[in-house]
Amino acid sequence: MRTLYHLALCPFSRRVRVALQEKKVEFRLVEENPGERRVEFLTLNPAGEVPVLVEPDGVAFSGADPICEYLDEMLPDPPLIGESPIERAETRRLVAWFERKFHGEVTVKLVDEKLHKRLRGQGEPDSAAIRAGHANLRQHLDYIDYLIERRRWLAGERITYADMAAAAQLSCVDYLGDVPWDVHEPARDWYARIKSRPSFRALLADHIAGAPPPKHYADLDF
Repeated sequence: MRTLYHLALCPFSRRVRVALQEKKVEFRLVEENPGERRVEFLTLNPAGEVPVLVEPDGVAFSGADPICEYLDEMLPDPPLIGESPIERAETRRLVAWFERKFHGEVTVKLVDEKLHKRLRGQGEPDSAAIRAGHANLRQHLDYIDYLIERRRWLAGERITYADMAAAAQLSCVDYLGDVPWDVHEPARDWYARIKSRPSFRALLADHIAGAPPPKHYADLDF
């Protein structure tokens, strides 16, 4: 059986977890704290970062992009990266948007400041960073609204890695209750469709000790 090394509120790990479920791949989860720098884990990924997928024969793949590209090549049904060159290009563009731009402008400024700092004993959150994260989040939700008003899914008419990357980032922010869903109806309806998929439900069951999510977090109807 495959093994996925992950961290519960790591959005990159979350994207891979959803992808594996969508591909109907059996795997076991191993929680890995990259800060511990375990020798055994560094042997799998010298960068010391999750996610890492280990195949039954011991071959290891590191990083959400390489893992998801590998899964689509080895298990092409369903084609989560898109079927045409245009679809694949748009999927990759949006994955990069959410995993670089959204992550840096929103997830790091909110989840790291409000939750991870406290759990790691790194002091008080930076209020300026939090204000910037909230402002940036509204702009990104506007962009999701724009896309969903024109397409069924973010990259086109089928669910792709773009939806999984965006939802993984948003799910981490939503764990804090910081997403203003009430003023972004198209984004909310799209996220509700993601939340209702069996592949996403395990993520909604994640709980961080000492930091429970808001009541709506796992509610499929918000």
